[in-house]
Order: sequence, then structure tokens, then C-alpha cells
Amino acid sequence: MEMQSRITSLVHVDKVRVREPGVIILTGPSSCGKGEVASALCRTLSIRPEAHLSMGEILRSTFRGAKEDPSFAQLLASKYDLSDQTNIFDCVDTTESLTKKVLSYQAALEKFFQKPDMAHFTSQLQWLEFCTMNGLLVPNRWTENFVAAHIEQARSTREESFILDGYPRTERAAEHLLAFLSSMNIPVLKVLHLSISRQEMMARAQARGREDDDKESLHKRFQFYIENVQPSVDFMKTKLGSDRIALIDAHQPVFDATEQGAKFNLEASIKAVVGSVLRALGVPRVVLNDLLSNNEV
Repeated sequence: MEMQSRITSLVHVDKVRVREPGVIILTGPSSCGKGEVASALCRTLSIRPEAHLSMGEILRSTFRGAKEDPSFAQLLASKYDLSDQTNIFDCVDTTESLTKKVLSYQAALEKFFQKPDMAHFTSQLQWLEFCTMNGLLVPNRWTENFVAAHIEQARSTREESFILDGYPRTERAAEHLLAFLSSMNIPVLKVLHLSISRQEMMARAQARGREDDDKESLHKRFQFYIENVQPSVDFMKTKLGSDRIALIDAHQPVFDATEQGAKFNLEASIKAVVGSVLRALGVPRVVLNDLLSNNEV
């Protein structure tokens, strides 16, 4: 046993790699730490940062690209029926519920864009930008098309592993995503479902101090998670098999003993969650300490 311990201690693991190309899906409620976990996975699993596809970044790149590149704006208009010239109140996406939702944000929209009378004309791209920058959901058609287009345009997604962060968020989106990935011959390597309680989600969200993180909004977000995100994970479990789904406790607080008492250690807490994620991905326990000590989280 002593000899085995000495042999094991001589092996130092700097990096590991995912065995085959495919996608790792990160899902969970708002403020569960998907971004931090995705960044840590890129470092520990030798995944290029560019292969971390965040839903928020996909949406941001869409409205920014439309502003900066006329040819891209034309592509959005012709292929995806999305334009800065099209009124959200009178377009292919218009529904009674969407209209009510946009009107409920009239004052915030006018303040955000410094424009009056947006209750009569708010373009599709303005609504996309406002929702993206304020953590609101956009029409299902948009997210489905944007995710598919982003994966399809990134040819490397067929040749290397990548992370899809924050999507799907509904059963319909999950069904569309799995069908699209199958058509592209891209396997789902693992669905990592990060879980935190309602109370922890609210505490984390309020700590970041964002303007739209009031109690009512946070309760609605968590309710959306219960009613939509969890069923999307159940759907993927049915389609992919339970071995492809891993439920991860995303609240693993670590405290250091100090003269002033216990002090919360954020970095160690994140590493604890990342350790659980890596174990779910099949990384042997014997190499976890090396991986986590070599990579700042």
C-alpha cells in the first residue's frame, strides 16, 4: 500500500481531454453558476474558450452583429424574419401575451433606448437587445434559430467538444435542439443540471445588485425554472437516457476559520462544485486535486 501511494503521488496531471467530440449542456436556474462552471470546464478539459457557447452571448452577438454588419442584418431579415425595421407589435412573432409583455416594459424601454413612443413602435431587434441585456426571455422561434445557426456556422463544433450554456430552457426548445444536433451528427456527451434552492438563487441574484433583480422578478424566474427548465431536463433524460444526465448540487459553501470567525471562501466553493461536475463527467478522483489546483477558478 505504501509503494502504491508513492507511485500515485509521482503522477501529476495538468490537463485532461474529452474523449470524443460532442456537446456538454449546462442548465439550471438563474444565478446557479453556469458561467463559472463553464469557464472552469474549459480550463480543466482543454476546451477552447470560444467553444463555450453561452445563450446570452449568442443573443448579444446577434443584435450587435446586426448593428455593425449590414450583410448580417440582411441575413437576419431574409432568413429569420428579424429586423430593426419590423414592429414587434405587428410581425410573425406577435401574440397577445408578447404584446402585453412589451407594453409592460414601456417606460424601461424608453429609458434604455432614450426614445419616446415605444408603445407604438418597438422593433424586433430593440426587443431582442432589451431582453438580452435585462435577463428576459425572447420568443422561442428566435432562440431556436439563433442557437442552430450559431452551432452550424461554427464548423469546429463537429470536430471538437463544446459547451452549450443556458439552453434549452423549455421542453419545446429541448426537442428542437436534440433534433437539430441529431441532424448534425453531434452527440450529447452530458447534460449537467446545476441545482440551487429558491432562497439561494435570490441571495445570489440580489448580491449582484442588478436593477431588475427585485423579489417579484426573482420569484417569477424561479417559477419559470420549476415549470419549464426542469421539464426540459426530464424530456432530455427520456430521450437520451438517465446516464447522460447529472444533477449537480451547485450550492457547496466552503468557510475558512479566521480570528473573526468563519469566512466564506468563494473560490473554494466554486471548486467544490466544479469537482462534482468533473466527477460526473468521469474524471477519476485521483486526478481531481491536480486539475483543480492547477487551474484558477
